[in-house]
Amino acid sequence: MTVKCVAVLDYGSGNVHSAVKALARAGADVELTRDPAAVLAADGLLVPGVGAFDAVVTQLRAVRGDELIDRRLAGGRPVLGICVGEQVMFSRGIERGVETEGLGQWPGTVRELRAPVLPHMGWNTVEAPANSTLFSGIAEERFYFVHSNAATEWSIEGRTEATRPIVTWAEHGERFIAAVENGPLSATQFHPEKSGEAGIQLLRNWIAAL
Repeated sequence: MTVKCVAVLDYGSGNVHSAVKALARAGADVELTRDPAAVLAADGLLVPGVGAFDAVVTQLRAVRGDELIDRRLAGGRPVLGICVGEQVMFSRGIERGVETEGLGQWPGTVRELRAPVLPHMGWNTVEAPANSTLFSGIAEERFYFVHSNAATEWSIEGRTEATRPIVTWAEHGERFIAAVENGPLSATQFHPEKSGEAGIQLLRNWIAAL
């Protein structure tokens, strides 16, 4: 089996090294890079994200990460966002009263969860559709979340059943989007790299589909 090359976008986010190690454990040839040629050439691109929505968007745009993500997706080249790397794929984020324009890959707003305790920190189950690739064999497992904000609505429908995005949900105070599989663009609100063997298997599932 051919080993797949995955680039981890190096734009200043805090969890890059744990993501690199997890991808290597999952069987990928991993490169931490912001070089445009390497980012565009890789079989898959992982976009990590830790911290505030506006800071992550600013850091991404500073290294033209938004343009590189656009170019990959336009060519059908897989991208996986994790945590705030998932959130910034939506149209906008509202955090501590600050409204920030996101990357706009999906319509919708990321906002603070209506929950009695924030942040939502620790292990939680997810509601994954039966046709999910990411959660194949691990739909009943628990995954590790650390966040206060999330997208809570989904509004895109596919033209056909085959093109309909696969949306996985979780609950903390209210239902929120835990993961999306939408053509070449996938994302998780939780941290696969902190989710033990279930997280590694999710990364294996993604890598196998590259």
